[in-house]
Amino acid sequence: MALPKRKISKSRRDKRRTHQKVDVPAPSTCPECGEPIMPHHACPKCGVYKGRTVTETE
Repeated sequence: MALPKRKISKSRRDKRRTHQKVDVPAPSTCPECGEPIMPHHACPKCGVYKGRTVTETE
């Protein structure tokens, strides 16, 4: 089995991994109140998810 001849530095290792990051999901708007919300989450302002009220808000 092959073995590396030299230690790979942290800098070189991290340069190779720069493209393996997760992007932040773009926020969408709530159809009820128009507030920006994260996808697949209930709206924190009005408590609506997929047209139904799932949480009670003031």
